[in-house]
Amino acid sequence: MQFFVLAALIAVAAANPVYPSQTYPTSSYNRPSYSGSTYDAREYVSPNPHAFKWAVNDGYGSDYSHSESSDGQVTTGTYHVQLPDGRTQIVNYKADSYGYNADVKYEGEAKYPTYSGRSYSAPAYSAPAYSAPAYSAPAYSAPAYSSPAY
Repeated sequence: MQFFVLAALIAVAAANPVYPSQTYPTSSYNRPSYSGSTYDAREYVSPNPHAFKWAVNDGYGSDYSHSESSDGQVTTGTYHVQLPDGRTQIVNYKADSYGYNADVKYEGEAKYPTYSGRSYSAPAYSAPAYSAPAYSAPAYSAPAYSSPAY
C-alpha cells in the first residue's frame, strides 16, 4: 500500500511543471507574403548540342575510349574498355525522351590464369648484410643512495 501512495506522489510531482508557462511577445516585423510561383516548369533539354571524343592507349594495359554527340534532343555515343580478363567491352548507347538504351558487346575471349597444381616453397632469405649496432656504456654513473636512518 505504501508503494502505491509513494508512486502516486511521484507521478503528481512529475506532472506539475517547475516553472510557470511563459508567453513571448510576437515579432514586430512584417512577414513577407508570397504570391504564386514564378518557377517555369519546362522539360529538361540538353543545354547545347555537343560532340566529343577521346581515347587512351598507353601500351601498358590501359586501353579505353569514349565518343558522344548530341543534337540537343537525342544523345548517342559509344565507349570501349579493356577488361582485366583480356576482353574488350563495347557499349553503344542512345539517350532520348524514351530513356537510356544501351547495347553491350564483348570482343575476345576471357583468359584466366591456369592452375598448375604446383606448390611453392617460402622464399629463402640470406642473412642481413649489415652488423648489429654496438652500443657503448652510458657516460653517467649510477646514483648512490644512502640507507635511511631511523
